Formats: sequence, C-alpha cells, structure tokens
Amino acid sequence: MNDDAILAQFDAIFGSSGTIHVIRAPGRVNLIGEHTDYNDGFVFPMAIEPEVRIVCRSRADQQVRLASTLYPTQVVEFSLQKKITRGDPSWANYPRGVAAELVAAGIPLPGMDMLVSNTLPIGGGLSSSAALEVGTARAFLKIAGLEMDENRIALLCQKAEHEYALVPCGIMDQMIVASGRAGHAMMMDCRDLSKQFIPIDPREVKVVIVNSMVKHELTGGEYAERRSQCEQGVTFFKRHDPNVKALRDVTLDQVLAARGVLDDVIWRRCRHVVTENARAVEFARKLSDRFYEEAGELMVKSHVSLRDDYEVSCDELDFLTDESLKIKGVYGARMTGGGFGGSIVVLAQLRAVEPLTNHLTEVYPAKFGAKPEVFATTATQGASVVR
Repeated sequence: MNDDAILAQFDAIFGSSGTIHVIRAPGRVNLIGEHTDYNDGFVFPMAIEPEVRIVCRSRADQQVRLASTLYPTQVVEFSLQKKITRGDPSWANYPRGVAAELVAAGIPLPGMDMLVSNTLPIGGGLSSSAALEVGTARAFLKIAGLEMDENRIALLCQKAEHEYALVPCGIMDQMIVASGRAGHAMMMDCRDLSKQFIPIDPREVKVVIVNSMVKHELTGGEYAERRSQCEQGVTFFKRHDPNVKALRDVTLDQVLAARGVLDDVIWRRCRHVVTENARAVEFARKLSDRFYEEAGELMVKSHVSLRDDYEVSCDELDFLTDESLKIKGVYGARMTGGGFGGSIVVLAQLRAVEPLTNHLTEVYPAKFGAKPEVFATTATQGASVVR
C-alpha cells in the first residue's frame, strides 16, 4: 500500500484535520548470531526494506486510538491518564506497551491517532513486532516534539515486549530497528551494546530472504524454555568459575569438559551459544574482508547447530537451506530469527538470485504444498520520520 492509500485510509478512520506525520520502521534479518543476544553474546543483523509504516497525528486529549490497515474496521482506544493494561486484539499490545513504558519513563505524551501499515510477513521471523514497537516510539516522540537516544528507545521497546507481549526477547531486534545504517550490517555486542557497522556491497553480494510461510510464534513456551535452559547452564558453569555471568563468559573448552556431567540437553544448548558467538565474530571479519565463501560456510555451520544443538529449526527451514546450497553462486544459507518456522537467509552472488528463486518456488510447493516468499533485499536505515 503506497503512502497516498495509507493517508486516505487514515482520513477515513480518524478524519482529515491536523498535522500528519509518517514514520518508517524496517524489519530486520539476522545474518548470523542466533539465540546469542539474551546470553550477552554477539549478533550480526541488518535492517531490511520490508517495513512497518505508521501514519499518526496528535490529539488534544490524552486518548490513544490505534488502527491497522489489516483490520480497517477495528479501532483500539486507551487513555494515557489511566494504567495501560494488556488486552485484545493482541497486536495492539505492542503499541500499548511502548506507551506505558514512555509514560513510566516520565515522557510527557500527548494523545495520538495512529494507523499501522505493514509489508513485513507476520510470524516470518523478520521482526515485525520490534518494527511496530520502535515505530510507535518514534511516532510518540515526534508528536511530543522530543528526541531520544537510539539505545534508550531500543531498551524501552524491549521492556515493552517483555511486559506486554510477554516475550522474553533479547535486545537485538529493537536495536537494529532503531539503529540500522543504510548499506551496512551491524555487529553488536549485546553485553555493552557497542556496535560495529560493516558495509555490504550490493554490487558483489545479495542477501536473499526466503519465508517458509510457516508462522512462528515466540509467545509460545519454546523460546522461554531455551532461555531457562541457558540459565541452567550458567548456574552450572558459575559453580566452577565465579566469573561466569552469562554463556558469553564460557569457553568451548569448558563446554567440552562438561560433556557427560551436565544434562545432555542443557549441554547442547550451551554448545550452540558458545560456538555461535565465535561464528558471529568470525563472520564479521570474513564479510568485512569480502571472503564470502568462508562467511557462507559459517552460516551453514550456524544452521546445523541451530537444528541439532538448539533444536529450533523445522523440516521446512532445513529443506529450504539444503536446496539453496545446491544453487551455483550461493555462498551460504541458514534459518534466521527465533525459529520454529519463519524464514531462512541466503548470502549469494547476484547471478544466483534468479535461479535460486526459480528453484525454491518449484521444489518447495511440491514437497510442502505452499509457495515460499523469496526476495532479495539491501541494508536500510533504521526507524525514522519520513514526513
């Protein structure tokens, strides 16, 4: 839906008076470093072209009215003067949470009318939730005439997701949506939030995203279970080394020495996180040096670890990854996002994009009865006011 159509729908729902603002918040794909962010580890995401777009306008009262182009007859309303609580519809809990956290932080918010449009696949593992959160924060700040540090926005939106969507997510998604830089992926240390932006030359390499169309839902118990298992691993290693505060602090030698002593499932979860941290750091070096073959090999190892040690892949993601690697000019492929469905990410030569797309759209429906969504994307800017 283009801007004119979104603005027309906004007018139809909320009326046409007042100053209108438009905010763009990108989705993200994580190139490598999966399930490491809540373990104080390293991640390597980039902001992508599919996006959440928000049209908003301030109100004279303290009411907030929310609508979505997906549900044009549904308007959700709440007051900033009362305690903001969770409720139905579930998508509105993300803006509700952001509003509540801004109020709790002492930010003087006016009321707001807000219409959300989304070109990100819901449940596709591309952070539609973080885009909605960060976009909402940018909208509130714009109409309040205020600025806020990107890190603070990301942390506030993460807290909103914890408290209102009930997803114990790490900081990666909100941070890349808030801080993305056009033409660059972002290597981030999730412990101190330091960032290194590494260019991706679109003339040399393409990032291709393949949505399996299997919807993933992180509000289920599997994600929280993985976090709990990591915490159990930390408790074990801390008994032997008091300097261990997170799996980030555990070495591979320590993990290998714990085999047979630590519960096997917990051990495999720990092995994934420790080896994935090392892969993320190495991947950043390889991509920076334009050693694409070696970078691709690290992506494949990441997928195997997520499949076997962390057990967050599924048959559809495994199939798409394996089939992608059959195409000449594909450097690497792996599942991306929380898992249990969603998307894979592929690093490929430009010449490989068309044959890859053709191959996957032929073999995937034959096996699973659904057509995958395949698109190449470039690294884009983080959330910003576009009008």
